[in-house]
Amino acid sequence: MLKALVCDIDGTLTDEKRRINTGAIETIRLLLDRDIPVVLASGNTICFLDAVARMIGTDGAVIGENGGVFQTGFDGELVVTGDRSVSLRAYDRLTSYYGDQGVDLIPFSMDLRYVDVAFAKTVPVGEVRDVLADIPVRVIDTGFAIHLQPPGLSKGNALLKLAPLLSLSPEDFLAVGDSDNDIEMLETAGYGITMKNGSSGLKKIANSVTERSYGDGFSDGVLSALERFF
Repeated sequence: MLKALVCDIDGTLTDEKRRINTGAIETIRLLLDRDIPVVLASGNTICFLDAVARMIGTDGAVIGENGGVFQTGFDGELVVTGDRSVSLRAYDRLTSYYGDQGVDLIPFSMDLRYVDVAFAKTVPVGEVRDVLADIPVRVIDTGFAIHLQPPGLSKGNALLKLAPLLSLSPEDFLAVGDSDNDIEMLETAGYGITMKNGSSGLKKIANSVTERSYGDGFSDGVLSALERFF
């Protein structure tokens, strides 16, 4: 029997324009009203997640920077899971490479990140991987941004460390996501759902795929799981 939810935000609780789906929030609050723990997991910064968690009404357990950081609640200690130096070295290589071509990378929240570096998808992710082929860095395309982070980090690995601190096991979680950066999270959890808009890689490993997309699909999948498992 499942006991908790861990879910992505962009493309899962939101639409393709990153507008939050109010039905998805109502679904999360239904779980919270039944004392089912909810963990938000995102490639975004911990301060962004803190704000979103407070607005939704969770207790603040979050995974940020695609597994680079996590905390057990609003008053919980921030756990940093990796060394940012390799991410910064890779980013310096890219700024030099694209700067020579007259292309500026657009970074996101550089001063608020602890482990990864994120920038706008204004350059081909395949080319980014080619330029960084000799640097041991993970290049992640979330669909909304390109992230650079040390190898071995993921939302799934962060869930492995976070779950025991919440007196849970990873298998206790229902995981919901939409992108390849959610694959490890769904593989680690007890049951995984993606939506119609989910990536092809995620659909291959998910336990179920919803008939609707984005936040509407999230609500469908979670309500179905609530009836079956919780």
